[in-house]
Amino acid sequence: MPTPRVALLVETSREYGRGLLRGIIRYQRKHGPWSITFQPHGLDEPPPPWLRTWKGDGIIARINDLATAKALMRLKVPLIDLRASLPGLKLPIVGIENRLVVRMAVDHFLERGFRHFAFCGTPYGQHVYQDERSDRFRAELKEHGFECDVYQHPKVRRGAEQELQHLTQWLAKLPRPCALMTCHDDRGQQVLDACLRAGFAVPDEIAVLGVDNDEFLCQLTTPPMSSIDVDPVRIGHEAAALLDQLMSGKQPPPPSRFYPPRRIMERQSTSIIAVEDRHVASTARRIRDGACTPMSVDEVLRDVPLSRSAAYRRFRQQLGRSPKQEQMRLRIIRARELLEDTDLSITEIGQRIGYEESKYFIHVFKQQTGTTPLKYRKAKQGKR
Repeated sequence: MPTPRVALLVETSREYGRGLLRGIIRYQRKHGPWSITFQPHGLDEPPPPWLRTWKGDGIIARINDLATAKALMRLKVPLIDLRASLPGLKLPIVGIENRLVVRMAVDHFLERGFRHFAFCGTPYGQHVYQDERSDRFRAELKEHGFECDVYQHPKVRRGAEQELQHLTQWLAKLPRPCALMTCHDDRGQQVLDACLRAGFAVPDEIAVLGVDNDEFLCQLTTPPMSSIDVDPVRIGHEAAALLDQLMSGKQPPPPSRFYPPRRIMERQSTSIIAVEDRHVASTARRIRDGACTPMSVDEVLRDVPLSRSAAYRRFRQQLGRSPKQEQMRLRIIRARELLEDTDLSITEIGQRIGYEESKYFIHVFKQQTGTTPLKYRKAKQGKR
């Protein structure tokens, strides 16, 4: 059987694109080889000249404009779109499940006690998937009984400094403390820069959450930006698997596949408990700081000038969970990260999150997640 010839049109200027390529590489290393045509290509650039003479078997692309879409579709080979920016193309799409991205963001903010919310994206109508994030964020918050301020771009296009001033004026009017989601990390970087210049305290006044977890952009901001890891490696891997099926002539599965995000990488821009009760906020911070140590919740509460029952009652009133549940929630989050990202033994992971007995760790993990640590690891690592 001849080696499949595959063209990749994916930008490498951002971590999301590089993650997609890593996933494609992993698939073809295991199931290939493929003869790959790839040259650096920006999202906003016209179709590359080499496409006119390219002869191949399949294409994976981030299609950003109609000209590129037409150039690729004229080649009459299996084509996978990884961007979903142009509705009505009738192409197989592999991408991010925005419904779950938004739900993860809302849960992240509600867990921290926020009651005021905002969304900042690109001009509405410019990118379908970004509009969807804005719409879903507002809808999800409405289900919880909250309103959401959405940034309205100036009708007349301006320069970068004028745009920053307009953004700053909007940020100044937001109720405090406010939890703000951005459509992606690029926008998050701009929001945090506006906050820095205007002197708005982050995360105390405005907590900012990006999407894509581009490590460079997240560390470029002051303070470092929390962001949702949307798992581009898995998306790239699944896109390659779908293309392989189409190139082999197999009956194609449903034309669109959307995958959930991995997790939120919390950095300083959302590291806050936004409640008015200072005793609850102090307790929550101490639990967070020592969540993965053997320190018990009762030890934390000894320094709170309230009775144990009053501390529990006020904590639950403000955050919807008990101090013990908060400690367990934070431990399970850390356990999931270690199970996904390391080869540490179950015993070692249990010890790292504060459980000396592995049997007890396994019991707690299964109670909270519905599965054992080992099964969780196999399921997650098997998808990457």
